[in-house]
This record gives sequence, structure tokens and C-alpha cells, in this order.
Amino acid sequence: MTTIQVRTEDKTKKAAQLILGKLGLDLSTAINIYLVQIIEKKGIPFEIVTENGFTPAEEQKILKEMAWAKKHGKRYTSAKALHDDILKE
Repeated sequence: MTTIQVRTEDKTKKAAQLILGKLGLDLSTAINIYLVQIIEKKGIPFEIVTENGFTPAEEQKILKEMAWAKKHGKRYTSAKALHDDILKE
């Protein structure tokens, strides 16, 4: 056996322990389950998403497309002009 030391906010630790306790698990067991799943999945065993709900790659793509649209996109003086342009196509 070996020991792993992890620094985390006290509030985070307590909240996780409360949830895990309801599941009948202690923090060490949950962390060991997580490590085994990393090995089984050969990576993080869940999708990592940003605060907006996108993967980092998806969010980066969206931000890149938004920057392109701001620089090269069409501009309209009114909602009516936008609507008329949409109906032309």
C-alpha cells in the first residue's frame, strides 16, 4: 500500500464525504474506485466539461467561430434587414 496526499478545499472535502457517506463509501474507497476506473478506461472515466457544459475542445471551437464571425460576418442595421436577408436565401 502507498499513501497519496491531496490538497483540496475543506468545504469540498466535507461535501464529498457527506455524499459518499450516503452511498456507504468513505473518501479513501471512492478515490481508489476512481483510480481503478482511470486504469480501466485508460483515461478520465467521465467527460470533462467547462462551466458552459461543453468539452474544452468544443468550447474552443465555438470561441474560434465566434471570433471569425465578429471579424468576417455580415452586419445588419435592423432585425428587418436580417430577416429580409434570410428570406432571400
